Amino acid sequence: MEAKPGYERTQYGMGTQYGMGTNPVTVPPAPGPPPGQGLPGQAPPVQWMPPPPTIVGCPPGLEYLTQLDQILVHQQVELLEAFTGWETQNKYQVKNALGQQIFFASEESDLCMRQCCGPQRGFTMHVVDNANQEVIRVVRPFQCCSGCCWCADCCDHCALTIAVEAPPGQPIGHVRQRGSKWKAHYDILDASFQPLLKIWGPCCFCQGICCTCDIDFRLMTSDDSQQIGKISKQWSGIGKEWYTNADNFGITFPMDLDVKVKGTLLGALFLIDFMFFEQPKNNNN
Repeated sequence: MEAKPGYERTQYGMGTQYGMGTNPVTVPPAPGPPPGQGLPGQAPPVQWMPPPPTIVGCPPGLEYLTQLDQILVHQQVELLEAFTGWETQNKYQVKNALGQQIFFASEESDLCMRQCCGPQRGFTMHVVDNANQEVIRVVRPFQCCSGCCWCADCCDHCALTIAVEAPPGQPIGHVRQRGSKWKAHYDILDASFQPLLKIWGPCCFCQGICCTCDIDFRLMTSDDSQQIGKISKQWSGIGKEWYTNADNFGITFPMDLDVKVKGTLLGALFLIDFMFFEQPKNNNN
């Protein structure tokens, strides 16, 4: 595993006035729910994770990840896709363990490719922070006949590889599918394609309504000697699992893991979602 760099930290009720002449009248804000609560019958407002201080040597926007050992990723339900089967661009909320949002991810892909190629499509995932600044970009080029676990080691066209950039245009890591007869297998690579970690999925798993447990992809050291975390596809409830492709995921890793590797693991989660959990649901068959 790449040595963990020691980053140095550096420090760093409104009303509206109306009236005429020199005697403005101050109108107090309209009464509303307490902070952090929504109106009855409405979804609660988004809670944001407080922005961390600037960290020397950390890619801009990834300072959030230095404070975390767990990430929750919730895919948004797209009603058009749920009711018609028309494949839409995926969107995800990325949160900390307290449910506070740190990033928002949105897919950019070709309309025809989404309908014709489904989960095998190429895409660019734009990850923005709470200030709507793009901090991570995940690029998966379209590869014909890609995704075959049996021959991914010997054929470049069968091995899925994504690039993770932070900031956009500056690679910080890659995720490459490896050949395996029974399990999903991925290498986590640095910007120079040097191996850092491995991901091993289960031998087999059910993606349908009958599976009510979490599905774990183990995060291992590069020599397979120790598990240091995992990527989990979490059970989302019978309605969401049966009628939609919207999934919930979690990533756990050591707090002191290199922030660039944490960002690359987020890219690995998107790849795993597309490869294993973007299949059409029963209502669309």
